[in-house]
This record gives sequence, C-alpha cells and structure tokens, in this order.
Amino acid sequence: MDRIELFRIFTRVVEHASFTRAADTLGLPRSSVSAAVQDLEARVGARLLHRTTRRVSPTHDGVAFYERCLRLIADVEDTESLFRETAVGPSGRLRVNLPGRVGRLIVAPALPAFLARYPDIDVELGVTDRAVNLTEDSVDCALRVGPLTDSGLLARRVGDLALINVASPAYLAQHGTPLTPADLPAHWAVNYASPSSGRVEAWEWIEDGAARMCSMRARVAANNAEAYIACCLAGIGLIQIPAYDVAAHLAAGELVEVMPAYRAAPMPMTLLYPHRQHVSRRLQVFAEWLVGLLQARMLGPGSAVQAKAELAPARGSGMSGRDARAPRR
Repeated sequence: MDRIELFRIFTRVVEHASFTRAADTLGLPRSSVSAAVQDLEARVGARLLHRTTRRVSPTHDGVAFYERCLRLIADVEDTESLFRETAVGPSGRLRVNLPGRVGRLIVAPALPAFLARYPDIDVELGVTDRAVNLTEDSVDCALRVGPLTDSGLLARRVGDLALINVASPAYLAQHGTPLTPADLPAHWAVNYASPSSGRVEAWEWIEDGAARMCSMRARVAANNAEAYIACCLAGIGLIQIPAYDVAAHLAAGELVEVMPAYRAAPMPMTLLYPHRQHVSRRLQVFAEWLVGLLQARMLGPGSAVQAKAELAPARGSGMSGRDARAPRR
C-alpha cells in the first residue's frame, strides 16, 4: 500500500474517530484499516492514535500529522487532476450539506443545469436542519444561515437573508392586523422550536437602528419549516420567516406581510469548508454555481454581499443567537 493511501486511511480514521466507521466509508475490511495505521506509525516512528474500546482519537503528534496529511493529499489530488481537468473539465464526487428547505426548494430543482454543465462531477446532497460536523462526516462544503461560533473552518460569505412577518388572511380577519410592535401583545404567534435543543426564540424586530424583542402568546410550537408555515396558513398565528420561504404563498394571497417597517435583522448566509490548504477544482466550480444560485433566488435586492473567491477563517460551524429561528432551514 503506497504512502498516500496510508495517509488517506489515517485521516479517515481521525475524522470518524473509529476504525470501523472509517473502514465502512472506505469500503475496506476493518483489519486492513487497523493494519494500515500500524504500518504508518511504524514508518513515522511515533504513536499517532489513542485507542480505547469506545473511541479513537489522535495523539499530540497525530494531530500535527493529520494536518500535514490533509495538505499532502490535497496536493496529490490537485496534481493528478491538473491536466485531466484542463482537458475534460473538473471531475469527482462532492459531498454537500444544505438546510432542508434550501436544498429541496432552491438547489435540487436547479441541479440538472449544473450536472449538464459538469457531466463528470457527482453530487451527494445532504439535506438536513442538523448542523453536521464537516470533518467527521467528510463533507466538502455546507451552507449555514445565522451567526456562527468559533471553529477551525473556512468561510465564504454569501449574503444576508431577509426575514419578514406574515399571517394568513383568515387570522387577520379574526384578530385584526398588527401595525406596530405595540400591537403584538394582543396577537398570537406560532413558535419555532429548535429541533436539537427545543429552544424557542422571542419575536424580534429592528426599531430606530436597535434590535428589540418581546415574548408572544402562542398555543402551538413547530420544530420544522413545513409545519411552521402550515400552522400560519391555517390561521393559528403570526410567524417570522425568510422571504424566499413564503414567496409563493404571498404571490397567491395565502399569506400577507405585516409590519414591514418592523422586520427582524437579516440572517447571514455562509458557505463553510473544512480547513484545508487547497480547494479542489470541482468544489470551486460548485461553490461559484451555488453562490450565484442563492444570491439570485433567495436574497432580496441589495442584500447580497460581493462574493469573494478567497476563503477566510470562519466564525464557526454552529449556530448561536437566533439559532432556533426558522431561517436556519
């Protein structure tokens, strides 16, 4: 087994913290993976992994070696594909993770055009509202909506996602139309509860340049976007939602925007990558396509920031602040 293959096996074991899971993703017997790591440790003359019955983790030397392996593997892959991609275009498999409704409503319907343009790229599309670990789950890039916490990922800012307040005509006919936040105590909301923590956020808006919030009366809480919107359509209460999420309902008159002068602050959209020295050509072209698609389909006029080709250290991979709010989808 050549050294690069040993490096690939070692990095996969580190990323999955398990010989068995690494073997499954590589399509190899567990014994082969274990033997490969032992061979690698013998070659470098250092213990690279702590092994227990429940978990595998890198030693201090293993952490440093893992980072070097990532760079070496990326160099080799880039070198191998240099002339092939110049001649026939980028190729290979991409693992992408997107929030649920973004993946279903925006990206999946547009994928045929991307696949037709790049016939040698295969896309494994993960659609979930769970914040995946890019390294452990071997994900090439992931879209996040909302503030980010500290992490070692690389980030590319996509733009800011506008939030609006909406209600159904049936709700407004029964309860009246709120005009300002001062009217909210007399109204009902549908709460959105984080599917991971159950946390429910207060109603938010910007007034005189400052963020304000209040608690709303609510009899129903939903933990996914479809149920959240369905409850609003049924006339149960007001919701705060990304504008793209309900554009069709607004156009059909099934929902109505209320208090347009008192919207919540827009949510940043960020494309995240594992912290590696190089980004493959196939990932570069997919990222360019995805950013263009999102800016065209999801961001309101003037809300998009300038897309930059270079990456910057992320402020993280998880959500903070309004992480329970529906825009996360």
